[in-house]
Amino acid sequence: MTIDHLTTLHGLPVHDFPAEGEESGPPPPAGEVAWRLSRNPLRADEEPFETCWHRFLDTVDPAQVRALVLGMGAYGSEDDVGDPAGTTDRLVAAAGRLTGLEALYLADLTFEEAELSWIVQGDITPVLSAYPRLLELGVRGSNGGDGEPGLRLSPLRHEHLRTLRLENGGLPGEVTRSLAASDLPALRRLDLWLGEEYYGCSTTLADLAPLLDGDRLPALRHLGLQNSEMQDEIAAAVAGAPVVARLAFLHLGLGTLSDVGAEALLGGQPLTHLQELDLHHHFLSEPMMRRLREALEPAGVKVVLDGREQPREDERRYVAAGE
Repeated sequence: MTIDHLTTLHGLPVHDFPAEGEESGPPPPAGEVAWRLSRNPLRADEEPFETCWHRFLDTVDPAQVRALVLGMGAYGSEDDVGDPAGTTDRLVAAAGRLTGLEALYLADLTFEEAELSWIVQGDITPVLSAYPRLLELGVRGSNGGDGEPGLRLSPLRHEHLRTLRLENGGLPGEVTRSLAASDLPALRRLDLWLGEEYYGCSTTLADLAPLLDGDRLPALRHLGLQNSEMQDEIAAAVAGAPVVARLAFLHLGLGTLSDVGAEALLGGQPLTHLQELDLHHHFLSEPMMRRLREALEPAGVKVVLDGREQPREDERRYVAAGE
């Protein structure tokens, strides 16, 4: 699976903050684009990310900025220069200036810049605490560097967050448990890429159970539990999960879903209330794909079954994004 740079965030087109002297024409209004800040630390002719960051705050009216995307320089792999702790400190320090920030995406790096499992992350709790009116947060990667634990989250209450997306080759169980213990009354969309144990996934079905109960997610309408090597087990758990009855969108793709998991979905609670069931990147048979369509499409459910995969020679199924 190819992971590309973001092109939109929070409904706004992503616009690269240019190097000094490179802007051709007037910049867009600060609140009409998602500003992307990225500097390659391995190129001697590029300004350091910290210089770019301060120049951005002094050039663009920070109070009008609604969406921000941070790439290379702010984040990197174990082998390349990236400073997630320093980036967190910068974001927290700038909270009094970025007063209109509604959406934030941390570590917009492609495979060419850093494999998903290599991206070094840190504690995202201070960022959420510093921006209590943030509506959308996306985080790519979960690795640790120099002995650090990697992606972390402490249980918290956030009144306004509507969308949370964690894209991982391996989602730590500690993060999932903290998320399940958090109060997120406004959260409408939750997307979790679980990944593989080899790349750091320690999330279990027991960790996911409170999320599937949905008691602390009263506004949830879109749930994605994806990119997992235990996708059949997740499908079986979802089949009886209380939260499903109030969902409009259910995404269980990108992982190792087989006929076993699909059978559990068909045999569980009704899914005909959904607007969309997305299972793309799967290992379903043609007859099972037909059964899913026949059961759900007449009720108006959009069933996404693109990306039918074949097991490897050793019959092993695989997730879309591990390394």
